[in-house]
Amino acid sequence: MTIHDATIGRFFEDYTVGDIYQHPFGRTITEADNVWLTNLTLNTNQNHFNEHFASQNPITGGKVIVNSGLTVAMVLGLSVFDMSQNAISNLAFTDINFRHPVYVGDTLYAESACTEARRSKSRDYAGIISMTTRGLNQDGVTVVSWKRSVMIATRDSGIGQGHFPETADSVSDYS
Repeated sequence: MTIHDATIGRFFEDYTVGDIYQHPFGRTITEADNVWLTNLTLNTNQNHFNEHFASQNPITGGKVIVNSGLTVAMVLGLSVFDMSQNAISNLAFTDINFRHPVYVGDTLYAESACTEARRSKSRDYAGIISMTTRGLNQDGVTVVSWKRSVMIATRDSGIGQGHFPETADSVSDYS
């Protein structure tokens, strides 16, 4: 029997420039998600919570539109498993583009293309990964995109590894 260590995400060595990483999870946005984030961030734009007001907005299709902060946070979160689970630090977000409205009930997916991978000049235990990430709705329409750079631990750094406790029981206890 082989015991595989508890690991999540990729390390610096696992990225290939030009590869696209389709992130494994999708997430449907609920009305509660939109209202909670809108209230939490004190966003008073009524297009996010007033159906009558939003019905008069030709850009939103006359429907309540999801808070753009939620759209970014959701797509970012969906990308973490593949692109920054082992991040030491976010370094930059640039060129955020909102391309299509997001509505309550939409399901978001994300994918990222690795655009650059280099060893850190100042930290030998890390590399810098640059990527372009985009969020898509259930119809495959891109709703948001951005460029991002992240400092990622190398596998030999030990960062983000070895966190699972050693068992006090024997492996034979599974039989």
